[in-house]
Amino acid sequence: MSVDQILVNGRIHTLEPDTSIVTALGITKNTITAIGSDSEILQLANNHTNIIDLQERLVIPGMVDAHCHFDHFSRQSNNIDAAQPNKHKLIQILANQAKITPKEQWITGHGWDHNRWDQDVPTASDIDIVIPNHPVFLTGHSMHISWANSSAINKANINSSTPDPPGGMIGRDEHGNPNGIFYETASDLIASVMPELSIDDVANNMRLAQEKLWQTGLTGLHDYDQRIAFDALKYLSEDKTLGLRIVKNMPAALLDEVIAQGLHTGSGSKWLSIGGIKVFMDGALGARTASMLEPYELDTNNYGIVVTKEDELLSIANKANINGLAMTVHAIGDRANREVLNVYEKLRHNERERGDPPSKLRHRIEHVQLLHPNDNLRLASSQIIASMQPIHATSDMMLAEQYWGDRISGSYAWRTQINAGAILAFGSDAPVESINPLWGIHAAVTRSNRTNNVDTIGWQTQQCLTVDEAVRAYTLGAAYAGYRENDLGTLTPGKLADLVVLDKDIYRCDPMDIHTTNVLGTMIDGVWKYRASSLY
Repeated sequence: MSVDQILVNGRIHTLEPDTSIVTALGITKNTITAIGSDSEILQLANNHTNIIDLQERLVIPGMVDAHCHFDHFSRQSNNIDAAQPNKHKLIQILANQAKITPKEQWITGHGWDHNRWDQDVPTASDIDIVIPNHPVFLTGHSMHISWANSSAINKANINSSTPDPPGGMIGRDEHGNPNGIFYETASDLIASVMPELSIDDVANNMRLAQEKLWQTGLTGLHDYDQRIAFDALKYLSEDKTLGLRIVKNMPAALLDEVIAQGLHTGSGSKWLSIGGIKVFMDGALGARTASMLEPYELDTNNYGIVVTKEDELLSIANKANINGLAMTVHAIGDRANREVLNVYEKLRHNERERGDPPSKLRHRIEHVQLLHPNDNLRLASSQIIASMQPIHATSDMMLAEQYWGDRISGSYAWRTQINAGAILAFGSDAPVESINPLWGIHAAVTRSNRTNNVDTIGWQTQQCLTVDEAVRAYTLGAAYAGYRENDLGTLTPGKLADLVVLDKDIYRCDPMDIHTTNVLGTMIDGVWKYRASSLY
C-alpha cells in the first residue's frame, strides 16, 4: 500500500484509546489509511507521496462548531459592529454611516449589549436624534433582543395597538407606544419588512466566511439559521464550493415542508446533511428572557419569556419523531430545560415502544445554561446530547451572578454533565460569541475570560474540564451529534482526513495560554484548506 500524503514528526492525538498519540499518519485521497511511528509510515511512501515534517507540532481531529448561525456570521462584514463600549460611541458610528448611506436605505448592525453599558435599555429616540431618515435595526449581542429607530418601527406599522406576538414582547413607553426595543419573536416584526438578501448574496457571503473558519481550525459546523441559509448551502454544495461539513438544523416553522420533501435526520451528503428540528423554548440571560422557575434576582416579578409551551413542544416533537426527525431545542433557564426534559422523556418512552434505540434520533438541548439540581442527571438518563458553548460562561459570568444569584452553582455545568454520562457537543453560538474553537477550549479548561484578570479567573472552577475532554466535545462529541462518528471525530484508518495542525501543544502548555494558540494548517477531505508557510 502506498499513500498520497504523509505527516511525520508530529504529536498526533488520534483520540482513540488504543493509539492515543502517534507521530505519523498516511492519507490516501480523502481518507486516513495508516497511523504509527515515522519509520512505519514512511515505508508507505512512493515517488509521488507528499511528505510534510510537522516539526513536533500538535495535530488533532478537525474541530466542528456544534452550534453556529452561519448566515448571520457571514453577513457581519456588511453590518455595523454594534459591540461598542458605550451607547454614545455606537450612535456616533451610526451617524457616520448615515452620512454615506442613501436615504431610506436600511442600516443594520449586531452586537450591542446594554448590560455592558449602564444597564439602561436604549430607546428609539436615542437613534432618532441623529438618524431620522434611515430605518435602523440592530440585533443585540444575545440575538434575543433588538433595537430599532422610529423609521424602522413605522415601516413595520407597529404602534400602541400592535399586540405582542406569541413568544415575544414589544418594549413600550409609559403610554403604551413602542419604545424601540423588541424581545424574542417581536424582533421578527421588524425583520419581516427588511429587504431580504438573495440566495446568491447569502451563498457568496458564506463562501468568503468559510475561509475565516478554516483559519480557526474548524472543518464543519451545525447551523441554526433560517430557510435561506439552507438554500444557500445547497447552492454551494451543488456548486462544489462548500468547503465545510455542515449539519443543517431546520426551524420548526418548516416542519411540514421538511416532511413533505422526505427529509429526515442524517440524510444528505458528506458535505451537507439534515440535523434536527429547532424550537425555541425561551429567551436568553442578558435580555432576562430565559424562562425561570424562580424570578430574576434584580427583577423579582420577571420569570422570563416562555416562547414555546411544553404541550406545544410535545406536539411538534411527536410529529417530527414519527417522521424520522430528531429535536434540537433551545433552552437556557432552569424552567425551560425542565420542560424540554419532560418532553424528551415522553419521546424516549414512545421510541422504546417502537423498538427504536436512542442512537437513532439523537435529541439535543441547545445551551443548557442553567439546570435545577433535581434535573442534573436527566440528560444522561434519557441519552440527550448537551450542546453547550463554553465561551458563554466566561462572557456571562458577571451577569449570571447578578441575575441568578446562588443558582450559578448549577450553571454552565459541563463537568456535572460529563460525570453524569451525558455526551457534550461544544460550539460558539457565533456571531453571539467568537467562533474560534480554541477560545472555547480555553474557556472550558480555565473558566477564564482571557483577560488574565485575577478577579475573573477560575469562575465556578468545579465545572472545569481537562483539555482532552474539551477537545473531544469539539470533535468526537460534535461528530456523534451530527451522526458522523463513523467517519469523523478521530484520526484513525478509515476516517476522513479532516485534521488541524496547531503551533502550540494545548495539552502541555499553560492552560491560560490556550487561547493564544494559532492554527498552522486545516485539512478537510484530504485537502489543505488553510496552510501556513511553515508547513511547506
